[in-house]
Amino acid sequence: MNAVVVPAERLLEARARQSLGTSDRAIYETVARAMRLRSAGGETLLDVGCGVGNLWPFVRDNFSRCIGVDAVRYDELPNEVDFALADLNAPRIPLPDACADAVASVETIEHLENPRAFMRELVRLVKPGGCVVVTTPNQLSLLSLMTLVFKQRFSAFQDVHYPAHVTALLEIDLRRIASECGLTEIEVAYTHQGRVVLTSQHYPRTLTRLAPRLFSDNLLLVGKKTNLNSMFIAKPKSDELGK
Repeated sequence: MNAVVVPAERLLEARARQSLGTSDRAIYETVARAMRLRSAGGETLLDVGCGVGNLWPFVRDNFSRCIGVDAVRYDELPNEVDFALADLNAPRIPLPDACADAVASVETIEHLENPRAFMRELVRLVKPGGCVVVTTPNQLSLLSLMTLVFKQRFSAFQDVHYPAHVTALLEIDLRRIASECGLTEIEVAYTHQGRVVLTSQHYPRTLTRLAPRLFSDNLLLVGKKTNLNSMFIAKPKSDELGK
């Protein structure tokens, strides 16, 4: 029997639709909080990997417009969100340099083949002084570590998640990538929402606040683009957002 060759465009769309274009509310709330603490706002928010546009209601008070970028336009995407179609694995997102006051990418980087190239694009697209916010599954949660021990894979990278989830990143990976791409004032925060091992229940908020890395299913990195164009390594700041 001959192998069936699936066109790259169809495979890309299939991967995008596997996620349903949505994430947990706790993730959007964490993004909104990080932006408030950074006083992020202005004319344009760029939501890269926008899905159905669920981030916009959480941050819309601080921006005049939102441009959503994704490999597929979901029917549920609000008409008020401008849309740009893009293969996020491609070398370049078809938007001009410094086109946004802030750039967010929610639960997208783990879907991509080259996280460093992707982060460079996010930094290119944000204006100097603007912030870049990226979220991804937390590989160092108790749930993920237990899954790694017993199944030899992270909890968000099991067979059911493939081929949508292809790149597992640790917190240190995100910090290094952000620094390599010239971001400064780098901080990491956690969603304070995590599933209890072997159940569908979630840990109480009092517990997740005591040990956010251990009991949160997702993490966030935020950094600032400086006015410098050169690439350099910046020393990460303490996890003030995660306290």
